[in-house]
Amino acid sequence: MNKDNLKQQALEIIANHRTGVLANVENDKPHTRYMTFYNKDLTLYTPTQLDTEKVQELEKNPSASVLLGYEDKGVNDSYIEVSGKTIINQSQDLKQQFWDDSFNKWFAGPDDPNYVLLEVQPETIRILNNEGGPAQEFQV
Repeated sequence: MNKDNLKQQALEIIANHRTGVLANVENDKPHTRYMTFYNKDLTLYTPTQLDTEKVQELEKNPSASVLLGYEDKGVNDSYIEVSGKTIINQSQDLKQQFWDDSFNKWFAGPDDPNYVLLEVQPETIRILNNEGGPAQEFQV
């Protein structure tokens, strides 16, 4: 499968699965957590509080991996693994674009200085469990 087809398939999986797993490194060990992801041309964004441990962990080691998909008991679901670097993004435009009223539980609004986005800049994307075929991978 060519890169354009793989990219389109990855975009479809992302569009259908907002909740995923963010994995990074904490004290030289893997650390995972569920997060909500938003997509902008394969760059993933997830809201978080600036004063959380995940921000401190990612500032020490920006490498991260995200899993999205795989909800139907894993039998027939394709899913993706996005590996890349993560930065803390405080762009007011992006914060406004991705704001959801459900965030009011944690933030005073889109202008809250503690509301930031983790931006996962993809380097490699793997599509797995694709109709029983082997994993497909492409560089971004």
